Amino acid sequence: MTSFSRRAAQSGDVDKSETTTASNEPTIEADDEADDDDTFAEEDDIDDELSDALTDMKKPRSLHLPEGVLQPNEATAEELARFRAEWKADLDSRLRHTEVPSHSTSQVQQNLGSPSNRKHALTVPGREVKPAVSNTAGDYIVAPRGPGFTEPLPPQHAKALDLYRRAVTHEQRGELDEALRLYRQAFRSYEDVGRLYDRQESHFLRIKLVDPSSGPHPRESQRRSSDMSHVNQDLEKLHAASDFVVGTAVTLPANHGIVTGTLASIVAQWESLVLIFEPEDEKQPVHLQSLPDELLVYILHYLDTSALERFALVNRKARVLALDSTLWRRSVLSIYIPPQMREDDDLADLITQYKGDFRRLYVEHPRVRLDGVYIAVCHYIRDGLSENAWVHVSHLITYHRYLRFYPNGDVLSLLANEEVAPQQVIPMLKPSLRMKGFFLGHWRLEGTTVYITDLMDPSGNTARYCFQMILELRSRPLGRWNRLDFVTYDSVSVSTGEATPLALKNDRPFWFSKVRSYVA
Repeated sequence: MTSFSRRAAQSGDVDKSETTTASNEPTIEADDEADDDDTFAEEDDIDDELSDALTDMKKPRSLHLPEGVLQPNEATAEELARFRAEWKADLDSRLRHTEVPSHSTSQVQQNLGSPSNRKHALTVPGREVKPAVSNTAGDYIVAPRGPGFTEPLPPQHAKALDLYRRAVTHEQRGELDEALRLYRQAFRSYEDVGRLYDRQESHFLRIKLVDPSSGPHPRESQRRSSDMSHVNQDLEKLHAASDFVVGTAVTLPANHGIVTGTLASIVAQWESLVLIFEPEDEKQPVHLQSLPDELLVYILHYLDTSALERFALVNRKARVLALDSTLWRRSVLSIYIPPQMREDDDLADLITQYKGDFRRLYVEHPRVRLDGVYIAVCHYIRDGLSENAWVHVSHLITYHRYLRFYPNGDVLSLLANEEVAPQQVIPMLKPSLRMKGFFLGHWRLEGTTVYITDLMDPSGNTARYCFQMILELRSRPLGRWNRLDFVTYDSVSVSTGEATPLALKNDRPFWFSKVRSYVA
């Protein structure tokens, strides 16, 4: 008896005649067709046995449990139906992006009841689903998805997010070792913690932009309030100083002149002080103290503006002497003339604009530096030749542009390759220079724009073209009026006056370099 027929016999669903027939040994026939018929008959019997066995397995079997206890299938179905309904409702709410009010947490707690009831309501055999994650204080942790939307955050994700925030703080402080350690822990806890952190930060930023009255990030509020307090104090000081500067001009003692601007607020505090030259060693005399101020100012006339400012750094007495109007009036009167200003501009109006403060006029009003040379270092890459097809050769070509301005309106322009170093060019950069790439032209200043025109080869050969430039005068990062930026560079036809723009992709700004020999 086969295994299938044995199970069928035990269940009482298989005919005894079939079982007896299946248990007899098959008879060997000489005819092949008879053997085939017997084989098909045996296969049909096996198929019938399989069908009966499967039918028997599908039949429900009742278990006899004590009275008052629900059947497992009924309890499981009831729990699964409840869980399925809650899960479907939560999924529908997420898909609709229903806005949750600020008191939604309390309402959810009231609907679900006590924590034990919530846990029991969402419990299925072999599985426990919690509606939210709470910290040790009992507060529910939620992950923002948008303004007014919340989502439960698992405890492992919350821990990873906290580690990530601490790592960011340490990285901002420069504590890279501790930041690296915390980053590793955060990513071990949750591999997408970086994306979660960015989503939360963008959420708080979005809320701040939509509702400016809402507070900053809870972890950033204390630090930002401290930073803003310092910023507000600095702004109050700046506003007080600016109010003083705009409306006040301080007269220096001993009729040395008038000072405005930032120095006015500083010098005003020295009115009650006795300004003298004090020795570094009290036992040593100070011979400079025995000279009268008039003689000291006369001596300072022999210094240029840079040396004068260095002398002013000695002490308060030196600063007051260096602010003497006669020292700066000479520089202003010698510099602010055409081409440093327009022909129709009046210097008296300019002095009135700065309230008679010649030093401030000299420092703040645009001017082209005449005590040095403006140099632009330019580069470009040129392909080279190689005997090996697998080797690509590139050459970095460096060249320099030079601009030297003269008080009479002349300007020298030189384009030199790297074979001639700046140390060799600067001493010979004069109108008498004759070399390839050297041009002589004229310049003028209007506001902060420098116009250079009629740049031609001074060798005397008849030229068909000349060049012109327009540059912007700037002061950065250290120093005054020490940078010239290209605006346009044109080639002009001498016969027709038609200007053709030239490419500036390789040209760089001009930076000023002071030359002592040019001052002398």
